[in-house]
Amino acid sequence: MARRSSMSGLGALFVLTVVFCVLDLWRTPADVPRHLALVVADEQPDPEGFMTKVFAAAAQGCTAALVAAILSAMCEPLVNRLLVKRMTVSQAYQEVTFKLVSNFFLTTFPTNMLKFPVFEVINRAMTFTSLSPGVSGLISGWLFCTVMLPVTNYRFRKSMGWEIKPALLYQAYVPTVCRDILYGWARGLSGPLLLDLFAPTTFTHKAMVFGLTIWASCILSSPCNEWRGYTLQPPDKVLPFKIYFKPINYARSTGIGSTIMGVALMIGMLVTPYAEDAFAYMKEHTAVAMALCALAVVGIVALTK
Repeated sequence: MARRSSMSGLGALFVLTVVFCVLDLWRTPADVPRHLALVVADEQPDPEGFMTKVFAAAAQGCTAALVAAILSAMCEPLVNRLLVKRMTVSQAYQEVTFKLVSNFFLTTFPTNMLKFPVFEVINRAMTFTSLSPGVSGLISGWLFCTVMLPVTNYRFRKSMGWEIKPALLYQAYVPTVCRDILYGWARGLSGPLLLDLFAPTTFTHKAMVFGLTIWASCILSSPCNEWRGYTLQPPDKVLPFKIYFKPINYARSTGIGSTIMGVALMIGMLVTPYAEDAFAYMKEHTAVAMALCALAVVGIVALTK
């Protein structure tokens, strides 16, 4: 029954993705504020003041956090099991139930409300420098990891159902900071290259290129991510080096994990403008917003029991 609930949730996400893609192709560009996405699309400095742009980026990060929290609650438990426990896809999928996903959402949402604004502030601040995209991405990765690693490790341990200990919140700092630095550099380098290569003209095409950028960045930073996964193994269940780093394990963890991240963030970019429309509507209709929130709370409580 739990597995059926998990499958229905993933199926609903797939249907929702298709609907939004169709809507995006049907609606005119003026219908939706396309400048809103999971990341700041405009990477060029603006004549407006530095603090104005930074605060705008933080607000945009908060909006995207809700969309990403839903996607992360469904994806991270699966990806983390592939990375650390070295499970097969079917084994990991059997452990990811609807109850786990709904409970983990209560972790992904508040942590995203911290992580996304911080990332957007750092990302926007770097556009006011004269550094190259690769160097600015490297610095962004280091700053973000150093500030947010306790939140990252807290979230990771919650997704695995492990005990939370304050002493472990800075666990695996070196491999994590190396991964984030490499990811930031890869994203800063591959993003402009892919935009020049594909020259997307529509919002949907830009989202696809963005997803491809995330996928490529995850692939390039995967050695450090594997190092992090090896470091995070529980002491009583540590796999030997030769077993953990088998080529088939590496290919499965990196390939599937990178694909999930790329597709999830692409979906998030497509969904965020519509979420902005919904939030604007609910801001003007407080009674409707309160009723929907109450129904959501009741639904989550009922489904997790």
